[in-house]
Amino acid sequence: MKRFLVIPFLVITSFLKAQQIESIYFHLYTDSLKLGRHNYINVDGKLSNGQYIPLTDKEIIFKSNTGIWQGNDLIIDSSDKHDSVFIKATLKSNVALSKSIVIYIKKSSYEGKLVSEDDILIDRPKKKKGPN
Repeated sequence: MKRFLVIPFLVITSFLKAQQIESIYFHLYTDSLKLGRHNYINVDGKLSNGQYIPLTDKEIIFKSNTGIWQGNDLIIDSSDKHDSVFIKATLKSNVALSKSIVIYIKKSSYEGKLVSEDDILIDRPKKKKGPN
């Protein structure tokens, strides 16, 4: 009976070992953070088989020099005077694996206007009719 239990144990152990996170990376959706908003900080783990998996605050300890954390969201108060934020992500299961990044805070409140197809067609100069 013990022989039959050893084989599944070895298979499961080798599978878990093969799926360990070897390194972590920031994959940000933007190049700057915005004040007074939820800024999602995307961290991915690279597995030993080469695949990437998304990591959350369940697997990562987030630290920063300003703001508060809610899950993977960093919320920076609208009155914050920092030019940038230093963020450190550390893997809970292996604190030797960590990654740091500096992300700048957007200074302008102007978001701009996304031009629509109708805007382009309205502003387009009309062709002059001439002799054919």
